[in-house]
Amino acid sequence: MTIAVGDKMPEVTIKTMGSDGPEDVDIASYFGGRKVVLFSVPGAFTPTCSAKHLPGFVQKADDLKAKGIGAIACLAVNDAFVMGAWGKDQSADGKVDMLADGSGALTAALGLELDLTGAGLGKRGQRFALIVDDGTVSHVAIEEGGAFEVSSAEAILAAL
Repeated sequence: MTIAVGDKMPEVTIKTMGSDGPEDVDIASYFGGRKVVLFSVPGAFTPTCSAKHLPGFVQKADDLKAKGIGAIACLAVNDAFVMGAWGKDQSADGKVDMLADGSGALTAALGLELDLTGAGLGKRGQRFALIVDDGTVSHVAIEEGGAFEVSSAEAILAAL
């Protein structure tokens, strides 16, 4: 079942790259007590993700925070090392938290898996964005295959 408005975020643990290596991120704690934008990309360093999706949120971080967003998080089914390197490459530090869903546990719990095994990429996550208020989803924007419209930083700003 796909996550919907009014649903609570799943209780799973994923990773982020800390100063001393990968660190756990408890999803319930991360989303608790604040309003968060979570956007997901099919993969780090991929064309649309690197040219448009992540850069848009980096560029619009201050605008989103001015509208009450306490954190912006980028999610991908990649490991913490890749997400950390991609965040540095995209100057995301201090603007967008890079969350690594290496095993796809969070993506599967959200019901937003994308099977790209035919293209040699394995199981990934769909391109989407959520607004989560104190652990409860208040906005869901899932892209149709190959599209990049409803999950952009601009679209999320308009939804706030």
